[in-house]
Amino acid sequence: MWNLVMLPLFAFLIGIIAAMLGIGGGVFIVPMLVLLPWYNLDPAIASGTSLAAIVFIALSSTFRYRKQKRIDYLLGLALASTTIPGAFLGSYTKSIIETWILGLIFAIFLIFVSIRMFIGKRRENKRKNSAGKTSGGKKRRIIDSYGEIFTYSVNFWATPFLGFVGGFCSGLLGIGGGAVLVPAMNMALGVPIHVAVATSMFIMIFTSISGTLTNIWLKQIRFDYALLLAAGIIFGAQFGAHYAAKVSARNLRRMFAVVLLFASVRMILKFTGVMP
Repeated sequence: MWNLVMLPLFAFLIGIIAAMLGIGGGVFIVPMLVLLPWYNLDPAIASGTSLAAIVFIALSSTFRYRKQKRIDYLLGLALASTTIPGAFLGSYTKSIIETWILGLIFAIFLIFVSIRMFIGKRRENKRKNSAGKTSGGKKRRIIDSYGEIFTYSVNFWATPFLGFVGGFCSGLLGIGGGAVLVPAMNMALGVPIHVAVATSMFIMIFTSISGTLTNIWLKQIRFDYALLLAAGIIFGAQFGAHYAAKVSARNLRRMFAVVLLFASVRMILKFTGVMP
């Protein structure tokens, strides 16, 4: 029984970090549900359960970011138009892949995310130094509730591909897609990191819902776990989105990069048979 009681607490902490970094939270939820012995879910069930919980992260944090006026709705809708079919395809692909293959795919993906979180601050500074120099694309200008002005240009021709990849990863791996979309928007499209994070959470509403519907059809969700996770996630996401504009994510990125790297190595050992 205590293992069920702990789920909302874990989810609260995950919700804070996920909302601050715009990564959805699946990179923490899935390893927790797979690796901890008192949950020990199949990776396919864990990713489906995670995606259902991420719906609540997306809704809760988007509500807060809407008040901060940091969401680029036009860009978000452009990306969401292809993330939805990508999420459906990713969820279906997950159902026809062997469990150990899915586990290894997710472990390798965690390594990628941990590296991105480690070097994200350096790349963010480079992006800030080159702000306004992006050639071509549609010019965007956002003034948030704090009076900060974000000016940048977006090449909307690249959004369909980026959106589809983000959606596919969301459905396949049980994540919100933010781990792909945030660096894509920030590094490939030139969107300021704060706007990218807020917009990513808005996009996640569409990807997580579409992926969850597919997982319901495939019967790959533990609804009791998903509801308990949602109970903590809703409040954690509010805290995370609130403090994202005030607290530097540098130390959090590095700390959780180590956690993600450890989890990825543990999953590789588990699914290659080296460790139980």
